Amino acid sequence: MPPAKFHHLGVAVAALRPAIDSYAELFGYRLVSGPFDDPIQQVSVCFLAKDDPGEALVELVAPLTEDSPINRTLKKGGGAYHLCYEVADLDAALRDFAGKGCVVVAEPVPAVAFGGRRIAWLFTPTRQLVELIDGITQENPTKSVEEAFA
Repeated sequence: MPPAKFHHLGVAVAALRPAIDSYAELFGYRLVSGPFDDPIQQVSVCFLAKDDPGEALVELVAPLTEDSPINRTLKKGGGAYHLCYEVADLDAALRDFAGKGCVVVAEPVPAVAFGGRRIAWLFTPTRQLVELIDGITQENPTKSVEEAFA
């Protein structure tokens, strides 16, 4: 099995700014990256973290267009809907996961939120949606909410 590193939990929201404020007030998260508009995925995303490096990143995902795929998730109530892992070699990982019964639902494409690194989407045999990012990094850029929405 190719190495995989947990990267984030994806959460569908109607709009980023109110969700960022809510996660900050309720759980102590802060904006660390984004927001990014991704025309390929048709979403706007940002990443939240806590000061504890052991805490997982949260990716907030909001629709960028009226026909954004995330609207289907929001119509079902939104909330947590995918796990994301970085993998050393995306193509090898997709072959490995497919051999273990996973179904690739979106082939690799570049993603704005990851500096053009390729991502792909799959369903596990238990129907969990998983995002894979090509390449394992240690990066975690930080910016303020005011900078992000200026």
